[in-house]
Amino acid sequence: MKITFCGAARTTTGSQHLIEVNGSRILLDCGLYQGRRAEANERNRTFPFDPSQIDVVVLSHAHIDHSGNLPTLTSRGFTGNIYSTFATRDLCQIMLADSAHIQEQDAKWLNKRRVKEGLPELEPLYTQMEAEQCVRQFVTVGYGRPIPICDGVTLTFLDAGHILGAAQVILDITENGHRRRLLFSGDIGRGNNEILRNPEASDDVDILLMESTYGNRIHELPTQANHLLRDILVRALERRGKVIIPAFAVERTQQLIYVLHRLVEANEIPDIPIYVDSPLAVGATEIFRLHPECFNNEIYHFLFEKRDPFGFENLSLIRNVNESKKLNDLDAPAIIISASGMCEAGRVLHHLRNNIENPRNTILFVGYCAEQTLGDKIRRGDRTVPILGDTFTVRADVQILDSFSGHADRNELLRYFDSVNGRKDRVFLVHGEEEQSLAFADILRQHSPSLQVEVPEWKDRITL
Repeated sequence: MKITFCGAARTTTGSQHLIEVNGSRILLDCGLYQGRRAEANERNRTFPFDPSQIDVVVLSHAHIDHSGNLPTLTSRGFTGNIYSTFATRDLCQIMLADSAHIQEQDAKWLNKRRVKEGLPELEPLYTQMEAEQCVRQFVTVGYGRPIPICDGVTLTFLDAGHILGAAQVILDITENGHRRRLLFSGDIGRGNNEILRNPEASDDVDILLMESTYGNRIHELPTQANHLLRDILVRALERRGKVIIPAFAVERTQQLIYVLHRLVEANEIPDIPIYVDSPLAVGATEIFRLHPECFNNEIYHFLFEKRDPFGFENLSLIRNVNESKKLNDLDAPAIIISASGMCEAGRVLHHLRNNIENPRNTILFVGYCAEQTLGDKIRRGDRTVPILGDTFTVRADVQILDSFSGHADRNELLRYFDSVNGRKDRVFLVHGEEEQSLAFADILRQHSPSLQVEVPEWKDRITL
């Protein structure tokens, strides 16, 4: 068996790991690489393997850094099955279409300048049609349901507790008469999530590919710190202003909706309008309703014993552009949740543009923002920021609430590692910036001195 680390090696994007066994080639994830435009474009267009020679893809979850380059793979000749959970498939249907729309819009914008400069026009990485055709190759499998996927290899998904449908990938491999179990963690949730179950424990693992996004970071707050959200909102709304919450369309927005539902139900926050202004978030919320198999016990019983966890009287889900524009004219207190979470694109930019200079308003961050993104600049306290080509002074109150993070931190990763039972003869740390992965490797070696922990580099090929 050979493993080639084709992405998310000493970085957090472009998850792709190629397994070669018994003459078959299995690709774990096929995510978009995100970084400097030229480098990202080259990596995403040029696979370190022939797509037509891949036999099977196994997808851990729907986030674009794990799924976003699947349409490129299928349009370049991959014709096999893409195995995922039911919820992952449904989320990919809308998220890959949204990604394709962004690719097309980016190409259209860049080509305006290139035509003026006499340069050849660029093609989008893939189109919305190619994204739709890609989804036809999905084969859905429930958690805990073993299924043979190629010669000598059986796939089982375990719940990863990260986003709706996220899975740990178990491959039971028989090669040359020897049996081994490989576990790919995917992205690992923190546990104690408002909506999802905790990551499942696994047994008899021989080879572990494990994420290390927060390998040397401790979250400031535990999960379920909903009283802190309540306090922030109460103080903000006492000023009779708006609360703008940049939030990722999938998972973070649905967590917020559910928590706000509970706070409204308990009369812990004022009865004011709450808007979710993101077509992708609205679509994702509808998909959440279809997948109670992913819910923890609390929200599962809430769904069947009470009512829709993601809908209540003063909540409005907005798709239409004109309805979104009307929010700019609101002069009364309101909560507006809008994508993107890092404030790099989407409707949230217009809400920030119209509200960031009013000291009555509050901007509340509930998730991670990568360095040098607009969200990062606002979070770290920059007094002026660029938004859609103009410079604005930050006069709104800026608040940060870390409890909604979907990624396990250092201690939670260590707890997950201990839940993985078996010999764990080889451990490979992936999906983490180099500093985070190397630090967590040292932590694991101190934790288990006999452990063989490696932090592979991009395109490293390991024979096992």
